[in-house]
Amino acid sequence: MNREREKIHVDVAGVTKEIEKGISLFELASSLKENRGLDVLLAKVDNRLKELHFKLEKDCKVQFVDLSSQDGLRIYKRSLFFVLMKAAKEAYPERHLNIRHSLSRGTYCELRGENPLQEEDVRRLEGKMKEIAAMDIPMVRRLITVREAREIFNQDKDYDKVSLLKHYEKETLSIYGCGDMANYLYGYMVPHTGYLKQFELMYYPPGFILRYPDNHSPYEIPAYVENRKLFQVIDEYKNWGKILNVSHVGALNEIIASGKAGDLIRVSEALHEKKIAHIADKIKEDASNIKIVLISGPSSSGKTTFAQRLAIHLRVNGLKPVNISLDDYFVNRGQTPRDENGELDFEAVEAIDIELFNQHLRRLIQGKAVEVPIFNFHTGSREPKGRELKLVDDEIMIVEGIHGLNERLTFAIPRKNKFKIYVSALTQLSRDDYNPNSTTDTRLIRRMVRDFNFRSNSPLQTFKMWPSVRRGELRNIFPFQEQADVMFNSALVYELAVLKNFAEPLLKQIDDSHEKCTEARRLISFLRFFLPISPDEIPNTSIMREFIGGSVLY
Repeated sequence: MNREREKIHVDVAGVTKEIEKGISLFELASSLKENRGLDVLLAKVDNRLKELHFKLEKDCKVQFVDLSSQDGLRIYKRSLFFVLMKAAKEAYPERHLNIRHSLSRGTYCELRGENPLQEEDVRRLEGKMKEIAAMDIPMVRRLITVREAREIFNQDKDYDKVSLLKHYEKETLSIYGCGDMANYLYGYMVPHTGYLKQFELMYYPPGFILRYPDNHSPYEIPAYVENRKLFQVIDEYKNWGKILNVSHVGALNEIIASGKAGDLIRVSEALHEKKIAHIADKIKEDASNIKIVLISGPSSSGKTTFAQRLAIHLRVNGLKPVNISLDDYFVNRGQTPRDENGELDFEAVEAIDIELFNQHLRRLIQGKAVEVPIFNFHTGSREPKGRELKLVDDEIMIVEGIHGLNERLTFAIPRKNKFKIYVSALTQLSRDDYNPNSTTDTRLIRRMVRDFNFRSNSPLQTFKMWPSVRRGELRNIFPFQEQADVMFNSALVYELAVLKNFAEPLLKQIDDSHEKCTEARRLISFLRFFLPISPDEIPNTSIMREFIGGSVLY
């Protein structure tokens, strides 16, 4: 007699379904495929990421993960990196692959060898990747000890990974196999190579850009956007790494373990100071024309500290900086534009009284007095009386805000009178040659620590606000970054070792009952690779102090 299999109840996208106990996530996803336009790459089961072969044994909530989400994008990219590694090993065993950093909505890579990389080399490598993808080779995860992993990486001459695992806190890790290649890429991957349907390689001397869909464009590879200035400033950071003798996290940990973190911090801060002084010198060189310095950049880039330190160097150069706050030029609350959800959009450029702002800038440049408004955030309107401002000789205006690089903000001011600076934490320190660290993750960790210390926001609140912050950056900041006269990389090679002390306790507050626990767990795992540095070592003028406290600049 056939016995009916036991049933369980599973919540999928808010709909409760009765299904057979023991069904795999792949089987469940397949049964619902007619409702989906994208391949399911993974799933969250009660807020924990699970591979598709995982079997459901009890009542639970399931959220399928595809390329329309950040989790899906990370899995897709990580799997592409793995296939790229395999392709490079097979097509160019004599060359060394280095997956370096995000660039132009893709990832910039290098394939170093005796001779410079040519476009035909990139085409051959792309062909090998597509061949591997078409073979549907399974990506199989297995748990091994850290000792076993180090032996494997030693044999493959992945010495950067060996160094990284020397101070790893756990005893085991998950390694993936794909045919005859095995490696560790710090997270889940797609079930097999056939899931990687869309990608391309673009020759970008001296390397190439790996391009792929993203969660904003999950059905196609987004249009290419040139970021040559950004590339140059990230390359500068690579040179800083050589000066500091820190190319990977493992090298950083060795310095910390040897008790030499203080020296590393001092040299890192000196590199920042020298760069800021150089920017101030460029402004001084054209001081007869430059009347306004506009500073912009994404959230948690250290813009406030940078502006204060730049002001000091301008004073050293004989200029007198005057700060103009864009916040005082907000339109009254009733005139504030609304976003696509009907919410007040304070980040839109239309939330600023651009006409009045430009009128005042023109008058100030002409040496005339203006009454700068004072915006009352409690009432949502300007005070009846503002403050009088008039520039005297050698005074120069500094304006910090998200729209600083957008010409619409200062449309009435000739370009020669403006000096634009883009500030961002363009982290270049990688875990190893195949795994660049995310600049966005660094900024998120910075913001979480700062929001908790100074804005009474819990880590959960920061997580919930972050998607909105990112949307604003994509709309209001990143499209204009190449218009900057100079870019300042506010990343510090040692910073995550310091932020770890503050961020880990905050992240551990988010348990499995919260949807954001997956993100919290991922960042905890990321920070686990860094040995800590005491915040006592950090100078009180450092950009780090903007996030951990103790700055003397404001």
